[in-house]
Amino acid sequence: MIKKIAVPSNDGTNISEHFGMSPTFVVFETENGAIVGKETRGNAQEQHEPGECHGAGEHNPTHGHNHAGMAEVLKDCETILCRGMGRRAAESLKEYGIVPLLVQTELPAEEAVLAYLAGSLPTGGSFCHCQH
Repeated sequence: MIKKIAVPSNDGTNISEHFGMSPTFVVFETENGAIVGKETRGNAQEQHEPGECHGAGEHNPTHGHNHAGMAEVLKDCETILCRGMGRRAAESLKEYGIVPLLVQTELPAEEAVLAYLAGSLPTGGSFCHCQH
């Protein structure tokens, strides 16, 4: 059975520092512990201004950041591997049945997916309340 794992990326190779601010998502198709396909999907959401808070307090409707929209783009994925994510984005993904995991080491996206499949990827930590 093919399962999809998404990784936010700024360059199509490395995991970006923050899920919602990455311009693309690399989606890996996996089967039996191996990568069998890969595609890149755009993040059409408008980006946050540097230092803008988007996890605590009221959501700013003027910047167009739509967590449910990003989850919709990734709805066929089982897992998201990321370096950072706001708690509201994490909750939106969970509502779609997608498991967001915070990667605790710097690896290229493909290496992170392979480590995840092998059960050796260090994950954990808490989702941020405000990105500065």
